[in-house]
Amino acid sequence: MLQYIPSDARFTADHGWLQSRFSFSFAEYQDPANARFGMMRVFNDDIVQPGTGFGMHPHADMEIVTYVIDGKLEHKDSLGNKGVIDAGEVQRMTAGSGIYHSEYNPSAERPVRLLQMWVYPKHKDLTPSWEQKRFTREEQHGKLLPVISGGEREGALHIHQDATFYLSTLQAGESVRHTPNGNRRLLLFVIKGAATATVSDASLEGGEATQPLTEGDALRLTNAADLVIGTDAAAELLLVDLA
Repeated sequence: MLQYIPSDARFTADHGWLQSRFSFSFAEYQDPANARFGMMRVFNDDIVQPGTGFGMHPHADMEIVTYVIDGKLEHKDSLGNKGVIDAGEVQRMTAGSGIYHSEYNPSAERPVRLLQMWVYPKHKDLTPSWEQKRFTREEQHGKLLPVISGGEREGALHIHQDATFYLSTLQAGESVRHTPNGNRRLLLFVIKGAATATVSDASLEGGEATQPLTEGDALRLTNAADLVIGTDAAAELLLVDLA
């Protein structure tokens, strides 16, 4: 199954200090028909204005992945962790049995754009934990680079779920391929630029479909046999492979 979600189909919330686009039912956007995709519960595309942010608030029994696209985001939590996530860095937080944290834009001038994604863990009441790592565009160039994984992926941060998050940066004429291992769910999101996705799936007419994508567009695929992503210009991409 192939579902195309254009950027402007996402729910938009503008609070002045915060502009959010929700891919799934969240906060003031309530839609039981669009509450999750497999184990993924939240996919928010946020812009936080300078000198503002989210105060201390609780989470439990969720794996929370944050990727900073532009700017900086300061993190503090009830475990005593404190750090700044720069552009290109990925953070993984296991809320587990319970954690409080805050997220703040420390810049006095520059907004921060980030993606925040929540995934249900395999088990409840895990020990809360936090880690982050920088992944350069050079590392991502021309490939799908695993940055978060529930399996044994060298260099990737760990998540307590059967899921892998990939980042990719493509230049004009380049492409990457992903062949899922068995019946999987794939979520492809264009962070910047434009791309074209070619999907092989026996359920599609002719067994294949091609979908152009621009910034903020997404594809949700279920049981696809193969996915090829290319660009005529340039693109920054996120691909999530889920059980």
